[in-house]
Amino acid sequence: MAQPGPTAVDRSPDDASGDPVPDRIHARPVPRPGRWISAAVLLVLAAMAVNGLVTNEKFRWDVVWLYLRDVNVVRGVGWTLVLTFGSMVIAIVLAVLLAVMRRSDNPVMTAVSWFYIWFFRGTPIYTQLVFWGLLGVLYPRLSLGVPFGPEFFTFRTQDVITAFWAAMLGLALNEAAYLAEIVRAGLGSVDRGQAEAARALGMKDGKILTRVVLPQAMRVIVPPTGNETISMLKTTSLVLAVPFTLDLTFATNAIGNRTFLPIPLLMVAAIWYLLITSVLMVGQYYIERYYGRGFGDSTPARRRGGGPGGRRGGRGKPSKQALIAASRTTKDDPFLEVTP
Repeated sequence: MAQPGPTAVDRSPDDASGDPVPDRIHARPVPRPGRWISAAVLLVLAAMAVNGLVTNEKFRWDVVWLYLRDVNVVRGVGWTLVLTFGSMVIAIVLAVLLAVMRRSDNPVMTAVSWFYIWFFRGTPIYTQLVFWGLLGVLYPRLSLGVPFGPEFFTFRTQDVITAFWAAMLGLALNEAAYLAEIVRAGLGSVDRGQAEAARALGMKDGKILTRVVLPQAMRVIVPPTGNETISMLKTTSLVLAVPFTLDLTFATNAIGNRTFLPIPLLMVAAIWYLLITSVLMVGQYYIERYYGRGFGDSTPARRRGGGPGGRRGGRGKPSKQALIAASRTTKDDPFLEVTP
């Protein structure tokens, strides 16, 4: 009797177990002309926008390039960065304290945290900065001592809280109210069993927070905190209410009013804000990837491949999932034996 001819399975190379593997299916993607049409429309609109910016003489790009490197503008960039990062550091420390107080069993701690968040989120940041600027008028002297009793230290408000510190404290105290809710949400995302297991090992509450709960909560805290940092960068333009007159926005506005060219100087400020925001977004990406290790597919695309599933771990090593799949100790389809 004649033997049947070779099939597609017989012609395919064998896998590591010696079983024949069928040929791959070369499927064609479904044509989607709507995607190409929408992409073309977006490219046309983008080209029109660029053309409108470049060809419009009222933007005075020669003036923009001239003042982009101006000494006062660059100094304003430096002061803006100092205000941004200084305010965020103070705000993050206060936010962690407020979030812990909000989760406390002590009703006084909970009430104080709730009132702080309610007050600073309920009033405009510009109004708060105005009051910080008027602090020396409202309270000419500040003192430390016993309430309604003797004073130990007394000093003038204007000598201690200058315009710079008033601007930084105003930005930080307002931002802490928003970050406190972000930190509280991050702490709430960690399973309670983590803290209970650490407490069973004899760890104290402070060490449980810093060593167990907070590191796991960073995956939830970091993305919105990065957004708040970028928002803080642009909120520094409101410190004129203090008044603090060394930031980027005030520097460019002063030059624009002096030269009667406000539009080119506004473009200078916008370009600098865009550059700083771009750097902050890159930093946020790497911080998110660092704290997102072990959650989902956080491996960069250039380091994938080479193993089953094409996924590798750090320094080009295959991930644990890839090694388990390569050992063939598990079934590709665990429901194969029970699926009718």
